[in-house]
Amino acid sequence: PSPTPSQARTQTQTPTPYGLPEKPSIAVLAFDNMSGDAEQAYFSDGISEDIITDLSRLSELHVIARNSSFVYKNAAVAVPEIARALGVRYVLEGSVRKAGNRVRVTAQLIDANDGGHVWANRFDRDLTDIFAVQDELTREIVTALKVQLTGRNQSPLAGGRPVDVRAYELLLRGREQASAHTRLANAAGRNLAEAAVAIEPDYAAAHALIAFTHVLDYINDWSTDPEQSLRTGRALAERAVAMAPDQPEGHCALSIACMWMRELDRAQDEAHLGLALAPNSVQLHMALAHALIFSGDPKAALAELDISMRLDPLYPELLLQFLADAHFSLGAFETAILAIEARLMRNPQSETAFALLASCHGHLGHQDQSRQAWNRALELNPNFSIPRRRRILPFRNPEDFERRVDGLRKAGLVE
Repeated sequence: PSPTPSQARTQTQTPTPYGLPEKPSIAVLAFDNMSGDAEQAYFSDGISEDIITDLSRLSELHVIARNSSFVYKNAAVAVPEIARALGVRYVLEGSVRKAGNRVRVTAQLIDANDGGHVWANRFDRDLTDIFAVQDELTREIVTALKVQLTGRNQSPLAGGRPVDVRAYELLLRGREQASAHTRLANAAGRNLAEAAVAIEPDYAAAHALIAFTHVLDYINDWSTDPEQSLRTGRALAERAVAMAPDQPEGHCALSIACMWMRELDRAQDEAHLGLALAPNSVQLHMALAHALIFSGDPKAALAELDISMRLDPLYPELLLQFLADAHFSLGAFETAILAIEARLMRNPQSETAFALLASCHGHLGHQDQSRQAWNRALELNPNFSIPRRRRILPFRNPEDFERRVDGLRKAGLVE
């Protein structure tokens, strides 16, 4: 049998070409910004991302995550090559021109098998009609792919849209900022999402983003009172779900918040609720995998990570950390090392990765490599604290955390 992605792909950054899924498969590229103003790129990117989000809600489709499809933004790469790298048959490309209160969206759906255009259209509308444009465009793509929608998916696009386009633009800018994952960008993203809520108080997606930024403050120790940040994030995520239970973003934020509050069963439940709404959501598959690792079920976590890698072939480095954590929990220290080293090739500044690497080598009796990795972790973060990690990492079974410390003890690095 062929290896699963988690076995085959710990050693390389390059995506392994996959066979096509049985269901129609599509990658939505970043739409070109034709507005003549580079500052408007957030808007064309946001429209592309929303189309991905809408299509991701359809269980009848296989939709590649933004993280992978946006790699080809402004790149001179032929559509068949993109399709082959991402493992899809269809590619959607397009452009957005925003001028005053008018917007023009053009899009074409290409069959990478023969390079033919399956569908193309142009939408010239008032800016306030941008949500109708997105809905029409998505429905026309579904029709062009000859997808028969069933049950809940008959109206996958209902709800979740703000009334005021100004709130939408603020949220798009907020998402762009927060995606940088730095302390300042996180705060800037939150401020923009809060401005969106000031215009549209019931904008659930904006509440979900604000919630997520507070949880990130807790995880990264970015706020003066991290525990309060987590409580605030949890409350705002609950509010987002209550406002729009049919939108996956709130469930994702609530799943992550509950996990860090050690409510691991609720974290898994919220991830499953979100995945029922958006089965192609990599964020939700990864949130579920993370909760499963902390719950002591690394095999189930690996299954979720395999799905994530198929949907996001150019997956984020954090996925490699989750992969390493799951293999470590299974006692597969050599495989965990492969995943950590792959992460460190992409981000050599992660003290978390070096600390786990030190423990893996300690368990394997590699004392020199263990010491080198541990010293590097402490160089990157002189305040690296095992007691703090023991306190905040929400392992259901304390021995799962202690196994990480035991690797350091075996190498003589800690008492």
